[in-house]
Amino acid sequence: MKFDVLTLFPEMFDTLKQSVIGRAQEKELIDINLVNIRDFSQDKHKKVDDTPYGGGAGMVMMPDVVYRAYQSVKTEESKVIYMSPQGKTLDQKKVEDLAKQEHLILLCGHYEGIDQRVLDKIVDEEISIGDYVLTGGEIPAMVLIDSVSRYVKGVLKEDSIKEESFSNGLFEYPQYTRPEIFEGEKVPEVLLSGNHQKIEKWRKEKSFEITKQKRPDLLEQK
Repeated sequence: MKFDVLTLFPEMFDTLKQSVIGRAQEKELIDINLVNIRDFSQDKHKKVDDTPYGGGAGMVMMPDVVYRAYQSVKTEESKVIYMSPQGKTLDQKKVEDLAKQEHLILLCGHYEGIDQRVLDKIVDEEISIGDYVLTGGEIPAMVLIDSVSRYVKGVLKEDSIKEESFSNGLFEYPQYTRPEIFEGEKVPEVLLSGNHQKIEKWRKEKSFEITKQKRPDLLEQK
């Protein structure tokens, strides 16, 4: 799967070279290509923004610069996503749907945003990671890449994906490891029993209990 990220701050994405996502890139399961929008400015000072028509605070990213950056990576399979607080909130269903795409272009705004004309021309969908405003689209883009990449075949073991939170509409059950006793607290006996049917039943019950306690609204959707 290919991600092309249009951004003014490609260095922010160094964190994606670590852990699971880093290994997935090394194995060529996913390809994350960072495109510096500033490289497509034709101004001698590499200017990418200007004051908004009609007045107001801040600066707006210029449409022609963004469009040239987009044209440098677009293909027939491209789906363009603008990371925006006005978009539909990223959830598990959307993550799994996006993982079926071959090529995602993620457009990261900054400053006061991007000229609406280029957004109207190239964007297929706007996506938000929550009802709050950040300084730019880079962190939301990283969240999207991380969450979607985990569902690309080969990035994780299939069993890991099946049993994690949200995959079945419930939160994941509690996990335990050695030592068997920690600060006087013992691992639940059922997990030491070796009885896989009892363990599976316990895990399902705990998933339901945790979801009911923390997010009862998820149960109403089932």
